[in-house]
Amino acid sequence: MSGIERFGSGGPWEARVGYSRVVRAGDGVHVSGCTAIDEHGDLIGEGNVYLQASQAIRNVERALAQAGATLADVVRTRVYLVDATRWEEAGRAHGEAFGEIRPANTMLEVGALLDPRLLVEIEADAYAPRS
Repeated sequence: MSGIERFGSGGPWEARVGYSRVVRAGDGVHVSGCTAIDEHGDLIGEGNVYLQASQAIRNVERALAQAGATLADVVRTRVYLVDATRWEEAGRAHGEAFGEIRPANTMLEVGALLDPRLLVEIEADAYAPRS
């Protein structure tokens, strides 16, 4: 066994692009960028950065669970915004989820996300030793 496990979300892009939603490599858990698309394929919070960031974090949490980790295990997050002037809205959602955990964090502006309705994308890395 290589010590690497890959988990998918069932979304259509993973096989097409060639990536996994979450990869566990030893004690490290790496979650690909998550957006505001829920488990049914619906966009949550159109036009609302806070609601989209909250949904993205729920998606991160669900991905972590697949690899046996939780939000409490997160050591780094990256928040990609299409409009950096709206950072406080994403920051509010991030603070609600990670306020006590306090992972290293980077927020940055990107030119666009793949769907023009998407305003924020969040990825995470966690440290979750195997039991």
